[in-house]
Amino acid sequence: MASNGSNPDEGIVIDGSIMEGGGQILRNAVSFACLLNTSVSIHNIRGGRSNPGLRPQHMTGLQLIREITSGKLFGDNIGSMSVTLHPSSVGCGTFVADTKTAGSVCLLIQLALPCLLFSPGVSTLILKGGTHAEMAPPLDYITEIFQPIVKKLGVEFDCNLVRSGYYPKGGGEVRVAVNPIKQLRPLELLERGPLARITGRAFVAGVLPLKIAQTMAREADRILKKKYPNIDINIESVKEPANKAHGNGSGIVVIAESETGCRLGGSAIGKKGVPAEEVARNAVDKLTNNLQHDVCVDEFLQDQLIIFMALAKGHSSLKCGPLTMHTETAIHIAEKIMKAKIKVQQVSDKEGCIIECDGIGLQNQNL
Repeated sequence: MASNGSNPDEGIVIDGSIMEGGGQILRNAVSFACLLNTSVSIHNIRGGRSNPGLRPQHMTGLQLIREITSGKLFGDNIGSMSVTLHPSSVGCGTFVADTKTAGSVCLLIQLALPCLLFSPGVSTLILKGGTHAEMAPPLDYITEIFQPIVKKLGVEFDCNLVRSGYYPKGGGEVRVAVNPIKQLRPLELLERGPLARITGRAFVAGVLPLKIAQTMAREADRILKKKYPNIDINIESVKEPANKAHGNGSGIVVIAESETGCRLGGSAIGKKGVPAEEVARNAVDKLTNNLQHDVCVDEFLQDQLIIFMALAKGHSSLKCGPLTMHTETAIHIAEKIMKAKIKVQQVSDKEGCIIECDGIGLQNQNL
């Protein structure tokens, strides 16, 4: 039963074309609405994109949330510019979502995880689609960077790769077990400290030869050792087993870990016609561009943490680089829907910003 009746005009109304103007507005607004148990309508969906409207991964994500909340969903068609969701209570169990494309399963995790944290019991997500896609974090980023940092807030989940899936075929599968939580703790990440190590993984799948991964690993290692001569650096190269990958794909992820436990990353996906060395340089550039600032999280994580800081009990502080438009958008949605109090303090060009958030202290009434 919808909490705010069946009128699509009731509840929260969001313009999906504002600021970042992409799928993130949709994900954050829907997650918050489910946790508040209120209806939400998003119009002008992805209005800032060259191909606006719902793409398969967004539609699949909305349908997944409908199942998790036993809700009612209107407008869930490819290309739709407006959707309305009337959630009911967040449930637990096993939920399956399949984009049937190379649409990112990692973005499905971003959408569903906050909701399932406040469910009555342990849940399992079976997510199918792209595990390593462009314009989305690769699965390695979720497990190696996102997961250890959100654990500091009390978020507990296991993420198991069944099969990798690459553009354009997709066909990957990930299984995620999420433990519910009574209340999220605040996050304090203000001191990065010295770098402890840099690790990475260069990979190929399908018919692509291992030497492509070896070339990426070698090039990344060369650049990083030149830039950080006193840091322990280890980039492995792997060919994924045939039964663990669908289709052909390649890429590289590099991760820097500091002595205080901060983790920053950079990644790149291989493309036809792009030399392996260039793919490696793209990933390394993303990492080193973030390391040049004395920050605790990279530009890709800063916006993903806003939703958890807004839900947590107490005062969170996060030192990051210059705010991305994704982060500014996440802050705007958190303030508008959750009434979280968020303040951004510019430290300096070198040191970036400090984001401070007084979270609403949402409690899981099921526990």
